[in-house]
Amino acid sequence: MEANGLGPQGFPELKNDTFLRAAWGEETDYTPVWCMRQAGRYLPEFRETRAAQDFFSTCRSPEACCELTLQALGMEVTMVPGKGPSFPEPLREEQDLERLRDPEVVASELGYVFQAITLTRQRLAGRVPLIGFAGAPWTLMTYMVEGGGSSTMAQAKRWLYQRPQASHQLLRILTDALVPYLVGQVAAGAQAL
Repeated sequence: MEANGLGPQGFPELKNDTFLRAAWGEETDYTPVWCMRQAGRYLPEFRETRAAQDFFSTCRSPEACCELTLQALGMEVTMVPGKGPSFPEPLREEQDLERLRDPEVVASELGYVFQAITLTRQRLAGRVPLIGFAGAPWTLMTYMVEGGGSSTMAQAKRWLYQRPQASHQLLRILTDALVPYLVGQVAAGAQAL
C-alpha cells in the first residue's frame, strides 16, 4: 500500500506530490494546476500512433494507452471524427435497458484499462501523480439516451422527466458499474480520481 493506505505497492516513489497534498487539503507552497482536454489530439506523436489503429483498439491496448495516456455496458459505441463518441442505437424506450449488461461484469471486462494504468504509473517513474477518470452517471446517461454529445441534452431531460423510474434504474446501473471501475483504477495505480 502507499503511504496513504490506498493503492498497490511496488511503484516508484512519487517525487512531486504537491497535487495530491492539495487534494487532501494539506497546505502547499503553491497551488497546483491540472489542465487536460482530449489528451494529445494536436500532437504529431498522438496522430502518428492513432493512424496505426482505430480509437478503441488504442484504448484496449495497455501499451498504446500508456503511450497516449466504452464500450458502455454492451451498447455499441463508435468514435466519429470531429464529433466524438456516438451510440448508433441509443436508449429510446424503458425496455431498452434490458440490452445493458450486468454492471458487475463491466469492471471485469475492463482489465485492459487497469493494465494501462499500471503500465503508465510504472513508466511515470514517480515524476507526477497519475489521475484516473470515469464519466459521471448523468454524463453517461445523456450520451446513451442522446446517442452522442449534446449541448441541450433535450432527449436525456425528456427521458428523465417522462421515465423517472427508468431514469433511476439507469443511473443505478451506471453507478453500480462505475464504483468497481474506479476502485479498480486505484488498485491498478491511479493516485487520484
